[in-house]
Amino acid sequence: MTRKGREQDPEGETAGVVSRCLAAVVDALVVFGIALAVQLSISGLRLLVAGPPYRFPDPPGWLAGVGGWAVAVLYLGVCWTVTGGTVGDRLLGLRVTRLGGRLLGVLRALLRAALCVTFPVGLLWVPLSRRRASLQDLVVASAVRYHRF
Repeated sequence: MTRKGREQDPEGETAGVVSRCLAAVVDALVVFGIALAVQLSISGLRLLVAGPPYRFPDPPGWLAGVGGWAVAVLYLGVCWTVTGGTVGDRLLGLRVTRLGGRLLGVLRALLRAALCVTFPVGLLWVPLSRRRASLQDLVVASAVRYHRF
């Protein structure tokens, strides 16, 4: 393809901050849905074991925070390990890989997920980086590229 007058195929190009942020919003909604399903399952199990009345769980704030963090880290880590993309990544045509293009291993994916959930502002490094890397990408040697699934 020529540079002028025709659209370039973005596949393989490193994703920018807008695509990544939109994917993160979708993933946050997915994590919220998973957390809600877990709470409904717990309350349903409690109803079966203890009987009526039905009560929605009301865990302490610290437990809800730790539980939500764990759900988010596991969701991101498993998705990046198995397919290289979360629901948000797939909707936006993104794939998270090692710098060489292979899928992240389990430990690398979980570390990247923990960093993304704990320090989401690391994403703001993307526009400042030569290779469009977030701070999380720099730590675990990963890349987020456009990809056709």
